[in-house]
Amino acid sequence: MSGSNETWLSTRGTALAGELRVPGDKSISHRAVMFAALADGTSSVSGFLEGEDTRATVRAFATMGVRIEQPSASERIVHGVGLHGLSPPATLIDCGNAGTGMRLLTGILAGQRFDSRLTGDESLSRRPMRRVIEPLARMGAQIDAQEGGLPPLQVHGGRILSGVDYALPIASAQVKSAVLLAGLYARGETVVREPHPTRDYTERMLAAFGWPIAFSAGQARLSGGHQMCATNVVVPADFSSAAFFLVAASLVPGSDLLLREVGINPRRTGLLAALRLMGADITLESPRELGGEAVADLRVRHARLQGIAVPEALVPDMIDEFPILFVAAAAAAGTTRVTGVAELRVKESDRIAVMARGLRRLGIAIEETPDGAIIEGGRLGAGTVDSAGDHRCAMSFAVAGLVADGEIQIGDCANVATSFPGFVELANSCGFRLS
Repeated sequence: MSGSNETWLSTRGTALAGELRVPGDKSISHRAVMFAALADGTSSVSGFLEGEDTRATVRAFATMGVRIEQPSASERIVHGVGLHGLSPPATLIDCGNAGTGMRLLTGILAGQRFDSRLTGDESLSRRPMRRVIEPLARMGAQIDAQEGGLPPLQVHGGRILSGVDYALPIASAQVKSAVLLAGLYARGETVVREPHPTRDYTERMLAAFGWPIAFSAGQARLSGGHQMCATNVVVPADFSSAAFFLVAASLVPGSDLLLREVGINPRRTGLLAALRLMGADITLESPRELGGEAVADLRVRHARLQGIAVPEALVPDMIDEFPILFVAAAAAAGTTRVTGVAELRVKESDRIAVMARGLRRLGIAIEETPDGAIIEGGRLGAGTVDSAGDHRCAMSFAVAGLVADGEIQIGDCANVATSFPGFVELANSCGFRLS
């Protein structure tokens, strides 16, 4: 999808008001389909994200003989085939733009009897897979990549996997998950230790599907040889998608917006803490649990934001939200310092560079550092920016248009469909002016 030339125009809108539900959580949607496919029995998934990435995961399992029905939008019925019931794929498995899909599938496919080949779009084909391949190779997997550890990946089947005690060099929920999923097929115990805690969706969902697993902040352990039992999964609204509206309503005077059923897993809500440190007025209403995940309705009202030094302790829990934080910082009073985010340079794009380049074109003083940026808050002007095919950067620049002194033209926005189909319509329904 990258490279298709979809351009947006964003201009000042009205005060954001009303209530809305953003699409389902992407990370949970991927895992729900994967685990339901490997479970015994029939599972239902509601609140499923109808995005390009998650549909690619559905297609991958359909290619391996799993029957998946779609009774209505955002719903899937998955007829599980059990841990060892997947069939050899008839074709290449195309993961599209989904790094999560590719990394987690690599862990699952490492334990199969058959060979498989994973490919992706132009953007995914530039994303490093070596940090998944190395721990899986330690377990006995054989995975071939292109030069530099890049996709496409050839996963050789019929290997005997052994459990491993693995300390992640860099905290990554995707790498942790790939190792744990390979551990389902391994002899003995698999332990993953993290330098700091990352999202625990895989651990929570394995438990929900009945797999014995022990986990705490920064560590997870399981042994192979059990089975998963079908269950019904309700996917909460995606905090990363809600983030654009949290910042937008904070910035636009007079705003009062309610976001329904948002997942507030503590490993995801670092941005909430950062915005509150900046002075945001965000309250959690009726907190509750949906399918093992904490959710709440988030109410956000306009507030004057101040620049801060973003605490590094929050970084792992807001790694996907930095593009929109950069916009909040650009519109805040004073200086915001971001450190410890080198990982942003190897996301769908180099997010530090893309956001810095774009904000400079809109008149903001921003200095890039190797692992972050220093952003001087100011007045956003009109201009033309390039989102570099990165969905989160595109939506962040759309929010910037709400408070800019003129029109912002945003290039290369087609990939927004990967994570947030219907973003333009939903945004315009609550006060944006986006075309």
